[in-house]
Amino acid sequence: QVQLIESGGGLVQAGGSLRLSCAASGGTFSVYRMGWFRQAPGKGREFVAAITWNSGTTLYADSVKGRFTVTKDNAKSTVYLQMASLKPEDTAVYYCALRPYSNQGYDTWGQGTQVTVSS
Repeated sequence: QVQLIESGGGLVQAGGSLRLSCAASGGTFSVYRMGWFRQAPGKGREFVAAITWNSGTTLYADSVKGRFTVTKDNAKSTVYLQMASLKPEDTAVYYCALRPYSNQGYDTWGQGTQVTVSS
């Protein structure tokens, strides 16, 4: 059973940067894609970015394109979300998630990490 542990959230001023990490324990041989999602207060969870584990192909929401970068380190079984030019509207709890080959959707989620951007 794979578990996802996120880290790197915090408080930052608008225009600043943060890097989130998501470490997968329990093996990544079954991983097709790793994704980042976020949920702001009073809103639903939304897709932010994703990376295909083997090919490295990346996907981004329009709202973060050009500001956020998703990368991975296969040896460390870790995926990163580098966030730059942060805006107050990026404030949310950020979750990483795993989509295995055996499932059409993401079925394993991290505990979430809070990102707060002050204006």
